Amino acid sequence: MKKIGFLSFGHWSNSPGSLTRNASDVLLQSIDLAVAAEEVGADGAYFRVHHYANQLASPFPLLAAAGAKTSRIELGTGVIDMRYENPLYMAEDAGAADLIAGGRLQLGVSRGSPEQVVDGYRYFGYEAPEGSTMADVARNNTGVFLQVIDGARFAEPNPRPMFPNPHPGPLGIQPQSPGLRDRIWWGAGSDSTAVWAAEQGMNLMSSTLKEDESGEPLHVQQRKQIEKFQAAWAEAVHERTPRTSVSRSIFTITSDRDRAYFGGGSREGDDTFGVIDDYRAVFGRTYAAEPDALVEQLREDEAIAAADTLLLTVPNQLGVDYVAGQLQSIITDVAPALGWR
Repeated sequence: MKKIGFLSFGHWSNSPGSLTRNASDVLLQSIDLAVAAEEVGADGAYFRVHHYANQLASPFPLLAAAGAKTSRIELGTGVIDMRYENPLYMAEDAGAADLIAGGRLQLGVSRGSPEQVVDGYRYFGYEAPEGSTMADVARNNTGVFLQVIDGARFAEPNPRPMFPNPHPGPLGIQPQSPGLRDRIWWGAGSDSTAVWAAEQGMNLMSSTLKEDESGEPLHVQQRKQIEKFQAAWAEAVHERTPRTSVSRSIFTITSDRDRAYFGGGSREGDDTFGVIDDYRAVFGRTYAAEPDALVEQLREDEAIAAADTLLLTVPNQLGVDYVAGQLQSIITDVAPALGWR
């Protein structure tokens, strides 16, 4: 069994053909899409976090609302930019949302991606201390977040509190949600950050792009990244089995509408290479074909085969019904032939 979920960037625009014209549309439809995805048998509803853009940004109200409306599906992010986060406040939000969802959150965190504005984190009140970078800040914030959701008690209690303290000694962040620490993922853009994530005891989330470290196709580089992560995890001797995910743009073509949208999809070998944030990256292809052809194409993707979770990037502006139909087609027409169901 391979877990199959969707990853929505939550775009909105007042353009012809868009069914999400504003932020309200996106938020409400994202909740509806999580419900619909659960109904068609998907395993996860994940949402991207982008600041200063006409896209989803603040994940915890959305995750809590989706958690209240669903009962089985995992709810996650891909990814929260830790350069922008107060880790203690985030821990409170995450704990509350996870309790509302009954322990189904799967939170992807990372250093983040290229932004709409220059050094946007500064407007949120954050800068790197002298001698460090914002990548260091993201990792440090993540470390604090992991400690406090794991029950760290660090705050000196008031000797005359308004309410009795639950126990003697330092206090920690509340609420605590049991098991959340094991459901944190690191969005790794390189082999070295995947190894670091394993050392920290986080699951591995790999996207539709990665730092180009060998010139090989994305799926080959990601398969090797997963293997390095798993080796580092074994060396760290963590008690549990880690999870790994990759994201892909995959569309079944079963109607004229599908063909109009995706009939010109990329074919084999169409990964692209380019520069992003001053490093060379490899960007994955789009898979778009009739189900039988799609099965044969996906058999060759080494990273999908290696990962236990596949996140399907979805065109949310096409509406809940269309996206849910695509998810259902992949789950019923493609997944069984590949042994995923």
